[in-house]
Parts: sequence; C-alpha cells; structure tokens
Amino acid sequence: MPILKLENVLKKYGDYTAVNNVSLEVDPQKIFGLLGPNGAGKTSLIRIITTITQADSGQVYFDGEPLNIKHPEQIGYMPEERGLYKKMKVGEHLLYLAQLKGLSLTDAKKEISHWLEKFEITDWWDKKVDELSKGMQQKIQFIATVVHRPKLLILDEPFSGLDPLNTNLIKDEIRNLNESGIGVIFSTHRMEQVEEICEEIVLISKGTNILNGKVKDVKNQFKEHLFQIDFAGNLPTDIAQKANIVSQTENSIVAKFENDAASNALLKLLINSNVHIVAFKEILPSLNEIFIKQVEN
Repeated sequence: MPILKLENVLKKYGDYTAVNNVSLEVDPQKIFGLLGPNGAGKTSLIRIITTITQADSGQVYFDGEPLNIKHPEQIGYMPEERGLYKKMKVGEHLLYLAQLKGLSLTDAKKEISHWLEKFEITDWWDKKVDELSKGMQQKIQFIATVVHRPKLLILDEPFSGLDPLNTNLIKDEIRNLNESGIGVIFSTHRMEQVEEICEEIVLISKGTNILNGKVKDVKNQFKEHLFQIDFAGNLPTDIAQKANIVSQTENSIVAKFENDAASNALLKLLINSNVHIVAFKEILPSLNEIFIKQVEN
C-alpha cells in the first residue's frame, strides 16, 4: 500500500492553477523524486500534503486514510528555506521541535542523543544555531526532520551547503531510513542526484504531471538507440553500411541504429571480424537531458 496517494488533485489561487489534476503514488519502500522547474507546482503540492493548504478538488490519502490534520505528526518535512531559530541552542531547539511532533521529553532526549552520537556532534548541544556553519546547520535541520521517526519524509534540496563527505553521510542515512520502511519524497534541481538516489519520479510542469515512472523505464522510454563501441584494431570496412556513425575517435565510435535488432547485427559482425571489442554499451539519455526536453516542449 502506498504511504501517499494523490488522485486528480487541483489547486487554484484565484485564476491561477498551481496544481492541475496531479496524480501520484509514493511507495514506502522506494525513494520518490518530485521534479519540476521553478513555479511548476511542487511547493503547492507539498503544502497540500503537509495540510498547510487544502486541495480544491481531488483526493489525498496518507497510509490508506484520507489526509487529515493528525497526519502531519507522521511527516518529516525539510524545506529548501530552512527554519531554524538562530539564537536558540541546538539541544533545546531540537527538543522543542521534537515535542511539537508529539514526542515526550524523555523520548525526545533519547532520539536527539541517538542522532547527535550518530553524526559525532554531541558537543554541539549547547552551541547556538548561528554559531554553526551552513553545512552544520543543515545537519541539525536533518535531525529535526527525522527525530520523531515519521512515516514519510519530504526532503527539498537536503544537500544544500554540505561538503561531499557530509553529503554522502546524509545520503546513506536517507537510504537507511527508506530501507526501514519510511517513505521518502526527494525534491531537487540536481538531476544527477535524482539518478543516484531515486527509483521512481514524477515530473511536473505548469502544475501538470507530464512524466512519471521508474527512473530506468523513463530513461529507456527516451533512448535514441545510440551505442558506444570501444575497440582495438581495425573496424570492418563495411561498418558504415550497418550503422550511422555519429562520432569516431581512434579507438571508439558512437553509432545510431534504427532499433535494437540492428545493434545486435552490428555486434555479431564485429565479433566475427578481427577487431577486439573492449566495450559495447548503450548510451541512455540522462534525466537532465530528458528534463530539459520535456519542460521546453
């Protein structure tokens, strides 16, 4: 059962349609990418999911139930614009936020201590937030988002301000939380991060769902039958009759085929020739390329 399900959700602000009949499902066992250009409607969707606003029409289900005001306690939301109180100390700030999400003082202390120890930052307890770097604040914001062990995480640009080492640290924790059964919605403009982290995506443009599915299926949907062939030796002289050579270097070519059968025929030709095949791999479009093409159309 999906942890979150939207059916034909519509949201208008006056004459402006921010969300136009969007439908999607978030599997708790998979990391879900919520993608779209600025102004696409992502923030409006998140506001509906977190009950900040209500949809004008359509249905939203959380863990099998119609979304209601009790569900935000089971959601962890990390917005792109951070919301930490700069003059509060880290420990008291996290305690305050954890109790807002329904934890008792005892449980809040236990969970916060667990995360501070995990990140090896127990000595930050009495530091004021404004004494921390942007990256350090980001780690505190992440702890505040997950401390109450929500059923669904919504992460908007969670790696902003983090160095590569801490980025990998947070990535690992996101995967661990997802593997424990917590659903994850991941929103970012960094398509390479989406390819690395997400299993399923939805792409929204102008409030409308224009593309969705598993990442591998989406990339296959837009493939152009391009293959890169790395070799040693001399290629057969009639190779140009078997494939459209897009580019060529001394030991590599990129070829375009009409279909998969044509690429298999070329591979057979090369195997039966004197050339040594080092690599024969299909070039799939990146999510960034697909994103740009779909949004510009």
